[in-house]
Amino acid sequence: MTASRKAVFGVLFACVIWGVAPMYYRYLSRVPAAEMLAHRTLWSAVTFGLLMLAQGKIALLGRAFTGKELPRIVLTAVLISFNWGVFIWAIQNGHAVEAGLGYYIFPLVAVVLGVLTLGETMSRLQGAAIALTAAATGLLTWGLGVAPWIALSLAASFAAYSRTKKGMVTDATASVTLEVLLLVPFALAYLVYLHLGQGLGSFGREIEASWMLPLTGIITAGPLILFSAGAQTIRLSTLGLAQYLNPTLQVACAALIMGDRFTLWHGMALGLIWAALALYSAESWRQDRQAASALSKAGTSCATLK
Repeated sequence: MTASRKAVFGVLFACVIWGVAPMYYRYLSRVPAAEMLAHRTLWSAVTFGLLMLAQGKIALLGRAFTGKELPRIVLTAVLISFNWGVFIWAIQNGHAVEAGLGYYIFPLVAVVLGVLTLGETMSRLQGAAIALTAAATGLLTWGLGVAPWIALSLAASFAAYSRTKKGMVTDATASVTLEVLLLVPFALAYLVYLHLGQGLGSFGREIEASWMLPLTGIITAGPLILFSAGAQTIRLSTLGLAQYLNPTLQVACAALIMGDRFTLWHGMALGLIWAALALYSAESWRQDRQAASALSKAGTSCATLK
């Protein structure tokens, strides 16, 4: 198996883990969302810390903590914690379909954010994709009688997280590790309060929860490691398309396995979002080919001049 094919399988496996992870959080729904978030933060920090140690990158954490980008890392820590918290609460309370829709909408929200904050241009097809997404949101709001706040919150927070990370020079693994390490004191304080102050903590009091809660670190860090490694090798267009496997599996698990409500309005909104993503993906593929062609022509011209 070639390195490129291994990278593709690694990315696909990461997306599959992310896609079926809602079943894990639903199974442990007896653990309150806030407690689950605290454990996810704590065990993710442990997993990332061990990874940094194995890679010999621990020194990079110190540089990141004292570097100029620390304020941005603090902001990304807040954003990812908010995203995780909303996601866990949504899964545990029967809103997994809306959570899946949020990760479908995310790439298109990211495009809008790029236009508004970075001055990036938007092609007509991308504009059409955004319009279809807005129509899907409006349709869902009208049909259900309430705005899909869960989907919008997840899409907006992850888009803001991605925007804040853009252009950072801090090592990627170090920045992610520092994000969760910055949140660990709050997570530990809450868990101590829960266990000692309220006597309600699940860890150490229930056998199944005690061995399953640490798995949140692997579920969080494992796919991210595979995805990041694959991203260094495979084409950006392939990477983008692979990401849609995650929300597709989330919605499928929610509707077919976990029994969450999936109405005609959800189906119609999903159809519009899929159409928007098709336009977005086609335009991304065209732009990639155009950029590659321009680069190839530039290389040929330089070779001719020499």
